[in-house]
Amino acid sequence: MAPLSNLDLVKQVDVIPYEPELVAKAFPEPLYTLLHQTSTGDQTIGYMLSSVVKSLLSIPESVRGQVKVDDASKTVRAFDLPTETERTQVVANVMNYWREKGPWEIVRNWRNEPWPVYGNNDDLLYSVERAGAGLLGVMRYGVHMNGYVKDEGSAHGIKLWVPRRSETKSNYPRMLDNTVAGGLMTNEDPFECIVREADEEANLPETLMREHCKTAGTVVYLYITDERAGGEKYLVYPETQWVFDIELPVDTIPTPKDGEVEDFYLWTVEQVQEAMARGEFKPNCALVLIDFFIRRGILTRENEPNYDEIVRRMHRKVLLPGPHQTARPSISVS
Repeated sequence: MAPLSNLDLVKQVDVIPYEPELVAKAFPEPLYTLLHQTSTGDQTIGYMLSSVVKSLLSIPESVRGQVKVDDASKTVRAFDLPTETERTQVVANVMNYWREKGPWEIVRNWRNEPWPVYGNNDDLLYSVERAGAGLLGVMRYGVHMNGYVKDEGSAHGIKLWVPRRSETKSNYPRMLDNTVAGGLMTNEDPFECIVREADEEANLPETLMREHCKTAGTVVYLYITDERAGGEKYLVYPETQWVFDIELPVDTIPTPKDGEVEDFYLWTVEQVQEAMARGEFKPNCALVLIDFFIRRGILTRENEPNYDEIVRRMHRKVLLPGPHQTARPSISVS
Protein backbone atom coordinates (compact mmCIF):
# COMPACT_ATOMS: atom_id res chain seq x y z
CA MET A 1 0.00 0.00 0.00
CA ALA A 2 1.25 3.47 -0.89
CA PRO A 3 2.00 5.73 2.07
CA LEU A 4 -1.00 7.74 3.24
CA SER A 5 -0.71 11.50 2.93
CA ASN A 6 -1.93 13.84 5.66
CA LEU A 7 -4.97 14.64 3.53
CA ASP A 8 -5.62 10.91 3.03
CA LEU A 9 -5.59 10.46 6.81
CA VAL A 10 -8.00 13.32 7.40
CA LYS A 11 -10.34 12.10 4.66
CA GLN A 12 -10.50 8.73 6.43
CA VAL A 13 -12.08 10.56 9.37
CA ASP A 14 -14.08 13.36 7.79
CA VAL A 15 -15.75 10.95 5.42
CA ILE A 16 -19.20 12.18 4.47
CA PRO A 17 -19.10 14.14 1.18
CA TYR A 18 -19.55 17.90 1.32
CA GLU A 19 -21.71 17.88 -1.82
CA PRO A 20 -25.37 17.13 -0.83
CA GLU A 21 -26.01 15.20 -4.03
CA LEU A 22 -23.19 12.77 -3.18
CA VAL A 23 -24.19 12.00 0.40
CA ALA A 24 -26.69 9.27 -0.53
CA LYS A 25 -24.06 7.54 -2.63
CA ALA A 26 -21.85 7.12 0.46
CA PHE A 27 -24.34 4.68 2.01
CA PRO A 28 -25.71 1.31 0.85
CA GLU A 29 -29.21 2.21 2.10
CA PRO A 30 -31.24 5.39 2.62
CA LEU A 31 -30.22 7.75 5.40
CA TYR A 32 -32.89 9.30 7.61
CA THR A 33 -32.66 12.52 9.61
CA LEU A 34 -33.53 12.18 13.30
CA LEU A 35 -35.64 15.14 14.42
CA HIS A 36 -36.68 16.53 17.77
CA GLN A 37 -39.74 18.73 18.08
CA THR A 38 -39.14 22.14 19.66
CA SER A 39 -41.32 25.18 20.26
CA THR A 40 -39.85 26.78 17.14
CA GLY A 41 -39.96 23.74 14.87
CA ASP A 42 -38.11 20.50 14.24
CA GLN A 43 -34.43 20.33 15.14
CA THR A 44 -32.04 17.88 13.41
CA ILE A 45 -30.14 15.92 16.07
CA GLY A 46 -28.90 12.79 14.26
CA TYR A 47 -28.69 10.58 11.19
CA MET A 48 -30.05 7.02 11.09
CA LEU A 49 -29.77 4.25 8.53
CA SER A 50 -33.12 3.05 7.19
CA SER A 51 -32.44 -0.39 8.70
CA VAL A 52 -32.10 1.20 12.14
CA VAL A 53 -35.34 3.12 11.64
CA LYS A 54 -37.14 -0.11 10.69
CA SER A 55 -35.65 -1.82 13.72
CA LEU A 56 -36.86 1.01 15.95
CA LEU A 57 -40.38 0.71 14.53
CA SER A 58 -40.37 -3.05 15.21
CA ILE A 59 -39.98 -2.43 18.95
CA PRO A 60 -43.33 -2.42 20.80
CA GLU A 61 -44.67 1.12 21.17
CA SER A 62 -44.97 0.54 24.91
CA VAL A 63 -41.17 0.35 24.96
CA ARG A 64 -40.10 2.92 22.33
CA GLY A 65 -42.91 5.43 22.63
CA GLN A 66 -44.38 7.18 19.61
CA VAL A 67 -42.24 7.22 16.47
CA LYS A 68 -43.22 9.14 13.34
CA VAL A 69 -41.50 8.32 10.06
CA ASP A 70 -41.85 10.24 6.82
CA ASP A 71 -40.41 8.12 4.03
CA ALA A 72 -40.83 10.87 1.46
CA SER A 73 -38.66 13.36 3.35
CA LYS A 74 -36.51 10.63 4.95
CA THR A 75 -37.15 11.91 8.47
CA VAL A 76 -37.92 10.23 11.77
CA ARG A 77 -39.18 11.78 14.99
CA ALA A 78 -38.78 9.86 18.22
CA PHE A 79 -38.43 10.34 21.98
CA ASP A 80 -40.46 13.60 21.91
CA LEU A 81 -41.50 13.50 25.56
CA PRO A 82 -41.98 16.52 27.87
CA THR A 83 -38.93 16.15 30.13
CA GLU A 84 -35.29 15.13 29.89
CA THR A 85 -35.91 12.40 32.46
CA GLU A 86 -38.74 10.90 30.43
CA ARG A 87 -36.75 11.09 27.20
CA THR A 88 -33.69 9.49 28.78
CA GLN A 89 -35.82 6.66 30.15
CA VAL A 90 -37.46 5.80 26.83
CA VAL A 91 -34.09 5.94 25.03
CA ALA A 92 -32.72 3.59 27.72
CA ASN A 93 -35.68 1.27 27.14
CA VAL A 94 -34.88 1.14 23.43
CA MET A 95 -31.18 0.49 23.99
CA ASN A 96 -31.87 -2.26 26.51
CA TYR A 97 -34.37 -3.85 24.14
CA TRP A 98 -31.81 -3.85 21.35
CA ARG A 99 -29.18 -5.19 23.72
CA GLU A 100 -31.38 -8.13 24.67
CA LYS A 101 -33.30 -8.81 21.47
CA GLY A 102 -32.01 -6.63 18.70
CA PRO A 103 -29.82 -7.35 15.68
CA TRP A 104 -27.12 -4.77 16.43
CA GLU A 105 -23.67 -6.00 17.30
CA ILE A 106 -22.56 -2.60 18.52
CA VAL A 107 -24.86 -2.54 21.57
CA ARG A 108 -23.43 -5.83 22.77
CA ASN A 109 -20.30 -3.84 23.55
CA TRP A 110 -22.22 -2.22 26.41
CA ARG A 111 -20.23 0.44 28.28
CA ASN A 112 -22.71 1.61 30.91
CA GLU A 113 -21.72 5.20 30.13
CA PRO A 114 -24.41 7.85 29.49
CA TRP A 115 -23.59 10.21 26.63
CA PRO A 116 -25.34 13.56 26.15
CA VAL A 117 -27.65 14.52 23.29
CA TYR A 118 -28.27 18.25 23.02
CA GLY A 119 -31.00 20.45 21.64
CA ASN A 120 -31.18 24.19 21.09
CA ASN A 121 -29.26 26.45 23.49
CA ASP A 122 -27.18 23.43 24.58
CA ASP A 123 -30.16 22.06 26.49
CA LEU A 124 -29.70 18.40 27.40
CA LEU A 125 -32.43 16.52 25.55
CA TYR A 126 -31.52 13.09 26.89
CA SER A 127 -28.69 10.71 27.59
CA VAL A 128 -27.97 7.59 25.56
CA GLU A 129 -25.85 4.55 26.33
CA ARG A 130 -22.46 5.04 24.69
CA ALA A 131 -22.62 1.74 22.82
CA GLY A 132 -25.87 2.73 21.13
CA ALA A 133 -25.23 6.37 20.31
CA GLY A 134 -24.00 5.46 16.84
CA LEU A 135 -27.34 3.88 15.95
CA LEU A 136 -28.98 7.29 16.39
CA GLY A 137 -26.17 9.16 14.62
CA VAL A 138 -26.08 11.89 17.27
CA MET A 139 -23.09 14.12 18.02
CA ARG A 140 -20.48 12.30 20.09
CA TYR A 141 -18.10 14.17 22.39
CA GLY A 142 -14.68 13.11 23.58
CA VAL A 143 -11.26 14.22 24.78
CA HIS A 144 -7.82 13.50 23.29
CA MET A 145 -4.44 14.45 24.74
CA ASN A 146 -1.00 14.62 23.18
CA GLY A 147 1.71 13.87 25.73
CA TYR A 148 5.25 14.86 24.78
CA VAL A 149 8.68 15.46 26.28
CA LYS A 150 11.36 17.91 25.22
CA ASP A 151 14.28 16.30 23.41
CA GLU A 152 16.76 18.72 21.90
CA GLY A 153 18.47 15.86 20.07
CA SER A 154 15.34 15.18 17.97
CA ALA A 155 14.63 17.00 14.73
CA HIS A 156 11.63 18.90 16.11
CA GLY A 157 12.81 19.11 19.68
CA ILE A 158 10.21 16.74 21.10
CA LYS A 159 9.21 13.11 21.38
CA LEU A 160 5.64 11.87 21.82
CA TRP A 161 4.19 9.17 24.04
CA VAL A 162 2.23 6.78 21.83
CA PRO A 163 0.08 3.97 23.28
CA ARG A 164 -0.96 0.76 21.57
CA ARG A 165 -4.57 -0.20 22.19
CA SER A 166 -5.23 -3.54 23.84
CA GLU A 167 -6.06 -6.51 21.63
CA THR A 168 -9.21 -6.98 23.75
CA LYS A 169 -10.64 -3.57 22.78
CA SER A 170 -13.97 -3.92 20.98
CA ASN A 171 -13.00 -1.24 18.48
CA TYR A 172 -9.71 -0.69 16.68
CA PRO A 173 -7.79 -3.28 18.72
CA ARG A 174 -3.97 -2.99 18.72
CA MET A 175 -4.00 0.23 16.71
CA LEU A 176 -1.94 3.19 17.88
CA ASP A 177 -3.62 6.01 19.78
CA ASN A 178 -3.13 9.44 21.27
CA THR A 179 -1.44 9.47 24.67
CA VAL A 180 -4.81 9.61 26.47
CA ALA A 181 -8.34 9.66 25.02
CA GLY A 182 -11.87 8.94 26.11
CA GLY A 183 -15.57 9.69 25.79
CA LEU A 184 -17.29 12.58 27.51
CA MET A 185 -20.19 11.49 29.69
CA THR A 186 -23.32 13.49 30.46
CA ASN A 187 -22.62 16.54 32.65
CA GLU A 188 -18.87 15.88 32.58
CA ASP A 189 -16.50 18.79 32.01
CA PRO A 190 -13.93 18.11 29.26
CA PHE A 191 -10.96 18.96 31.47
CA GLU A 192 -12.24 16.78 34.32
CA CYS A 193 -12.75 14.00 31.76
CA ILE A 194 -9.15 14.15 30.52
CA VAL A 195 -7.88 14.15 34.12
CA ARG A 196 -9.95 11.04 34.82
CA GLU A 197 -8.89 9.29 31.64
CA ALA A 198 -5.21 10.13 32.23
CA ASP A 199 -5.36 8.33 35.55
CA GLU A 200 -7.32 5.35 34.22
CA GLU A 201 -5.40 4.76 31.00
CA ALA A 202 -1.89 6.05 31.63
CA ASN A 203 -1.52 6.25 35.43
CA LEU A 204 -0.69 9.97 35.20
CA PRO A 205 -1.06 11.79 38.54
CA GLU A 206 -3.97 14.19 38.98
CA THR A 207 -1.70 16.93 40.36
CA LEU A 208 0.53 16.71 37.27
CA MET A 209 -2.46 16.94 34.96
CA ARG A 210 -3.98 19.93 36.71
CA GLU A 211 -0.70 21.82 36.71
CA HIS A 212 0.52 21.10 33.19
CA CYS A 213 -2.29 19.91 30.89
CA LYS A 214 -3.39 22.67 28.50
CA THR A 215 -6.53 22.87 26.39
CA ALA A 216 -6.02 23.51 22.69
CA GLY A 217 -9.62 23.74 21.45
CA THR A 218 -11.77 21.36 19.43
CA VAL A 219 -11.78 19.37 16.20
CA VAL A 220 -15.05 18.39 14.50
CA TYR A 221 -15.68 15.89 11.70
CA LEU A 222 -18.26 13.48 10.23
CA TYR A 223 -17.13 9.87 10.29
CA ILE A 224 -18.71 6.73 8.80
CA THR A 225 -17.91 3.49 10.62
CA ASP A 226 -16.14 0.57 9.02
CA GLU A 227 -15.51 -3.01 10.17
CA ARG A 228 -12.91 -1.88 12.73
CA ALA A 229 -15.39 0.14 14.78
CA GLY A 230 -16.69 -2.80 16.79
CA GLY A 231 -20.13 -3.15 15.24
CA GLU A 232 -22.11 -2.21 12.17
CA LYS A 233 -20.62 -0.47 9.15
CA TYR A 234 -21.96 2.78 7.69
CA LEU A 235 -23.16 4.29 10.97
CA VAL A 236 -22.80 8.08 11.07
CA TYR A 237 -20.51 9.38 13.79
CA PRO A 238 -20.56 13.18 14.03
CA GLU A 239 -17.76 13.79 16.53
CA THR A 240 -16.31 16.67 18.52
CA GLN A 241 -13.03 16.13 20.34
CA TRP A 242 -11.64 18.52 22.90
CA VAL A 243 -7.88 18.45 22.33
CA PHE A 244 -5.30 18.82 25.10
CA ASP A 245 -1.50 18.92 25.22
CA ILE A 246 0.83 18.19 28.10
CA GLU A 247 4.59 18.49 28.34
CA LEU A 248 5.64 15.64 30.59
CA PRO A 249 8.81 15.58 32.68
CA VAL A 250 11.39 13.23 31.19
CA ASP A 251 11.14 10.99 34.24
CA THR A 252 7.33 10.65 34.00
CA ILE A 253 6.52 7.47 32.10
CA PRO A 254 2.89 6.66 31.21
CA THR A 255 2.02 3.09 32.15
CA PRO A 256 -1.05 0.94 31.37
CA LYS A 257 -3.51 0.80 34.24
CA ASP A 258 -7.07 -0.17 33.27
CA GLY A 259 -6.26 -2.72 30.55
CA GLU A 260 -7.27 -0.54 27.60
CA VAL A 261 -3.66 0.11 26.64
CA GLU A 262 -1.12 -2.60 25.91
CA ASP A 263 2.06 -0.52 25.97
CA PHE A 264 3.48 2.99 25.56
CA TYR A 265 6.27 4.04 23.19
CA LEU A 266 8.33 7.23 23.24
CA TRP A 267 8.75 8.18 19.58
CA THR A 268 10.21 11.00 17.54
CA VAL A 269 7.92 13.02 15.32
CA GLU A 270 9.35 11.19 12.31
CA GLN A 271 8.57 7.79 13.82
CA VAL A 272 5.00 8.90 14.53
CA GLN A 273 4.55 10.26 11.00
CA GLU A 274 5.89 7.05 9.47
CA ALA A 275 3.41 4.97 11.47
CA MET A 276 0.62 7.35 10.46
CA ALA A 277 1.55 6.97 6.79
CA ARG A 278 1.33 3.19 7.21
CA GLY A 279 -2.21 3.50 8.60
CA GLU A 280 -1.28 2.17 12.05
CA PHE A 281 -3.10 4.84 14.06
CA LYS A 282 -6.79 4.78 14.96
CA PRO A 283 -8.20 7.15 12.34
CA ASN A 284 -9.33 10.02 14.54
CA CYS A 285 -6.09 9.81 16.53
CA ALA A 286 -4.13 10.44 13.34
CA LEU A 287 -6.29 13.52 12.77
CA VAL A 288 -5.56 14.78 16.30
CA LEU A 289 -1.84 14.32 15.69
CA ILE A 290 -2.02 16.27 12.44
CA ASP A 291 -3.76 19.04 14.37
CA PHE A 292 -0.92 18.93 16.93
CA PHE A 293 1.76 19.09 14.24
CA ILE A 294 0.09 22.12 12.65
CA ARG A 295 -0.20 23.93 15.97
CA ARG A 296 3.48 23.17 16.70
CA GLY A 297 4.59 24.53 13.32
CA ILE A 298 5.75 21.12 12.11
CA LEU A 299 3.18 21.14 9.30
CA THR A 300 2.75 24.47 7.51
CA ARG A 301 1.39 25.89 4.29
CA GLU A 302 4.94 25.85 3.01
CA ASN A 303 5.56 22.12 3.47
CA GLU A 304 1.98 20.74 3.25
CA PRO A 305 0.31 21.41 -0.13
CA ASN A 306 -3.14 20.46 1.21
CA TYR A 307 -2.87 22.59 4.34
CA ASP A 308 -6.07 24.61 3.90
CA GLU A 309 -8.27 21.64 3.06
CA ILE A 310 -6.83 19.68 5.98
CA VAL A 311 -7.58 22.49 8.43
CA ARG A 312 -11.09 22.95 7.04
CA ARG A 313 -11.91 19.24 7.26
CA MET A 314 -10.70 19.04 10.86
CA HIS A 315 -13.15 21.79 11.78
CA ARG A 316 -16.24 20.82 9.86
CA LYS A 317 -19.43 22.81 10.21
CA VAL A 318 -21.92 20.22 11.47
CA LEU A 319 -25.51 21.43 11.70
CA LEU A 320 -26.36 19.65 14.93
CA PRO A 321 -27.00 21.53 18.18
CA GLY A 322 -24.59 21.33 21.09
CA PRO A 323 -21.58 22.95 22.75
CA HIS A 324 -19.39 22.31 19.70
CA GLN A 325 -21.15 25.21 18.00
CA THR A 326 -19.61 27.73 20.40
CA ALA A 327 -16.43 25.91 21.47
CA ARG A 328 -13.12 27.34 20.32
CA PRO A 329 -11.59 25.45 17.36
CA SER A 330 -8.01 24.26 17.83
CA ILE A 331 -6.94 26.15 14.69
CA SER A 332 -8.48 29.31 13.31
CA VAL A 333 -10.45 28.55 10.15
CA SER A 334 -10.70 31.49 7.74
